Amino acid sequence: MEATEPGPVKVGVRDLSIRYGQTSALRDVTLDVREHEIFGIIGPANAGKTSFLKSLNRMDMFDSNMHVEGQVLFNGRDIHRLKNVYALRSRIGVVFPLPVGLPMTVYDNVALAPRLAGVKRQADLDVIVERCLTRAALWDEVKERLQSLGSLLSGGQQQRLTIARALSQEPEVLMLDEFSIAVDPVTTMRIESVLKELRSEMTIILVTNLVQQARRLADRTALFLDGECVEIGETEDLFTGEVQDTRTRDYVEGRFG
Repeated sequence: MEATEPGPVKVGVRDLSIRYGQTSALRDVTLDVREHEIFGIIGPANAGKTSFLKSLNRMDMFDSNMHVEGQVLFNGRDIHRLKNVYALRSRIGVVFPLPVGLPMTVYDNVALAPRLAGVKRQADLDVIVERCLTRAALWDEVKERLQSLGSLLSGGQQQRLTIARALSQEPEVLMLDEFSIAVDPVTTMRIESVLKELRSEMTIILVTNLVQQARRLADRTALFLDGECVEIGETEDLFTGEVQDTRTRDYVEGRFG
C-alpha cells in the first residue's frame, strides 16, 4: 500500500466507554481516524468493535440500554452536543453484518437517500442507483430486477444492497462491520478494490475479523481486546512485529486464545 501524508482528523474519541446496563463493552478508548484513510479495527468477538461503530452513529439514541461516556468527535465537534443529530447520521454510511433491506424495491432501497436529499429527476436517480449498485458489485445481478423487493435477494446480495444504500448517501464516513460475512470471496475482492478507490472520496472505518483483509485495505489498524484498544499503528507494522503489546503479534499470527 502506498504511503500517504496523514490527513486531518475526521473522527476521534476521547476516553470513550460504553456499557449495556451493567455490562461493560468498551473502556477508556482514545483514538483518531484521519480524513481519507481506511482505518481498520480487528479483534475477537465481544471485543467492543461494533459498539465503537454504534457510538459514532449515535445508536445510543435508539437503545435505552446503551450508555456512552467520553467524547465522540466528528470534524472536531462533540456529536453529543449537536442539535441536529439526524444531519450527522446522514453524513455517515453504515453497513452492519446482518443486512437489513428496507421493505421496498431494490431500486427504491438505493434511491431513498438521494430522494431525501432532494434529487428528483428520474435520470439523475437512475445514474446514482446504477453507480452505487456497480460499486457494491451487484448491478449485473439485479439490473433486470430493480423493481423486485430487496428482501427477495439472497443474503449476500442483500448485504451488497446495504453497501449500495450506504454509498447512495454520499457519506463523509463509511463504516463497515464485517461486510464480507455473507459475500463470496470473488465478490469480496471486487468490493475491496472499490473501497481502495473510495478512499479518495471519504473516510472508511473497517471492522473485520479477517486480519488479512485489514492488511490488504487499512492504512492504520487498531486491535480491540476485551473492551480495550490495546494497539494502534500502521497496519503493515502490526504484521511485521513492530508492536507495543505482545498480544498484537499473537493475534495477527493466529495464536490468540
